[in-house]
Amino acid sequence: MKRFLLFLPLLVAIIVGAVLFAGIGKDPTKLDSALVGKQVPAFSLKDLKNPESTLNESLFRGNITLLNVWGTWCPACRDEHEDLMWLAREKKVAIIGLNYKDNRDDALVWLDRLGDPYRTIIYDPKGTLGFDLGVYGAPETFVIDASGVVRYRHVGVVNGRVWEQVLLPVINDAREDG
Repeated sequence: MKRFLLFLPLLVAIIVGAVLFAGIGKDPTKLDSALVGKQVPAFSLKDLKNPESTLNESLFRGNITLLNVWGTWCPACRDEHEDLMWLAREKKVAIIGLNYKDNRDDALVWLDRLGDPYRTIIYDPKGTLGFDLGVYGAPETFVIDASGVVRYRHVGVVNGRVWEQVLLPVINDAREDG
């Protein structure tokens, strides 16, 4: 038993090393999503700007949209915000926001100060829709086709490069299929 205890730290180090080595070179923005190819989960949540209005998954029917998960507590969300404004303004991309685990008043001040690229914003203070979508954090952006099917999930900041190389090709494929 004493010999085993002597080798236990070495065994633990080998296991931890193997796990870390297995993750080297993997792209953290390409986390698999069980929802790709499936309908947006059913939900019933309030509109951020109009708390009397309840929103549901029908938001995603009829147009290809980006669903952008964001929060005022997220520094990377601030980094991508100007790019989202550009996409909405210049590229006429339909973006629906999911204000995730946030405070309504803080979110409204943020949008007033930085601008609002969103057609609609789902207010998800407890993270229920985020959980159903498999959100790890923010920002995350989903491409959803006109039938309400999740086509792609991007983890991390959306910028010009991500738009051109990743999201736009997925959107173009969705247009061709639809």
